Amino acid sequence: MANQYRRLPPQGGDARLTAEVVNNLLEGKLNSTGSVTLATGGATTTTLYDRRIGADSVILFVPSSLASAAANKYPFGTFEQHSDVTFSTANTPQVITISTTENAYGMSLSSNQITVDYAGIYDADISALFVNMEPQIYNGYLWVRVNGTDVPHSATKFAVVEHHGSVDGYMPVSINHPLELDAGDYVEVVGAVEHANVYLEAYTALTSPFAIPAIPSVMVNLQLLSPSQTTGSAFEMYVTDKQKGQATINHLPNSVSGKTYDYVIIG
Repeated sequence: MANQYRRLPPQGGDARLTAEVVNNLLEGKLNSTGSVTLATGGATTTTLYDRRIGADSVILFVPSSLASAAANKYPFGTFEQHSDVTFSTANTPQVITISTTENAYGMSLSSNQITVDYAGIYDADISALFVNMEPQIYNGYLWVRVNGTDVPHSATKFAVVEHHGSVDGYMPVSINHPLELDAGDYVEVVGAVEHANVYLEAYTALTSPFAIPAIPSVMVNLQLLSPSQTTGSAFEMYVTDKQKGQATINHLPNSVSGKTYDYVIIG
């Protein structure tokens, strides 16, 4: 408990004491405040103990540290392929190999599948570098699958220019598409080409003739835009299981120390 202001005794008080208590109330000085620090170690709940809590209490929270004020980062991830990806057969769709996690929060990569931990609306931004070794233009295709099912209207078609002189033909391709995902859903990138000599190419970083960062053959950026209103974990703290003297605070998995909140109990 934080500030403890004088209370009136059960049998009442004199005029001076009554005036002091009433004036404190008018200035917002209530015996109903406190502070709590969220549990760590990946905890998703924190128990708040306060003898003033009851089953009908309303508990309001305000961040009181930098860690708590910046607590609610939305899930995001960048996933890449740092080597070439070939197509074994022309005109045959295949899941594109993606093997490197550049960064990720609230999602993970395994077996070319990006699995999300939280439900919501996601923005999928996919880029790929297609190369044509043939002296003829060939078409390619790229699209998105969720849980093994093609996402409607997510595909794009493009022509990869032909090999000319000693230079292969190149075509950078991108897809941007919103995805409504549930917790545990996974995303895959699928491609197809009209000739097996059309493939996805990656480049290591160069220092000559000038410095340039490495170029992945495929890059997938996935970011949560809006959490689900009905399923999955909420991104704002909320209170459940209120009973005499305690309540449960539900929150995102927390591994950061010092996420401290001040609170007010009403009722």
